[in-house]
Amino acid sequence: MKHWLTKGDWLVLIATLLLVPSLYAAYWHGSGQGLEARVWVDGKPWARLDLFHVQHLDVPGVLGVSHLEIGNGQVRFTDSPCQNRQCIHTGWLSEGGDVAACLPNRVSVQIMADDPRFDSINF
Repeated sequence: MKHWLTKGDWLVLIATLLLVPSLYAAYWHGSGQGLEARVWVDGKPWARLDLFHVQHLDVPGVLGVSHLEIGNGQVRFTDSPCQNRQCIHTGWLSEGGDVAACLPNRVSVQIMADDPRFDSINF
């Protein structure tokens, strides 16, 4: 019976198994805690928020008011006038580069950090 893997194949397989976890650890790490959030309404900057100051914020959009909850280093939509409420289902945002948006209401919030993590847009 013939072996379908040669010595060279085994060498490449072992090198890959050793290299991939180390590359993952070195390059695909979170950016850490975000420091502030920026709120955008209809494509324009609306507010800059300290993520460690507990507050509830009403943000007027084109359909009505979206509600944000901020505190403990994170932010989330708690209510919005949109139909599908995808913005609410996004949940808590805390790392640099995280974004939640209520597209029908044209309200979005983005976490800002010194070193935002990568996503598909960066590649």
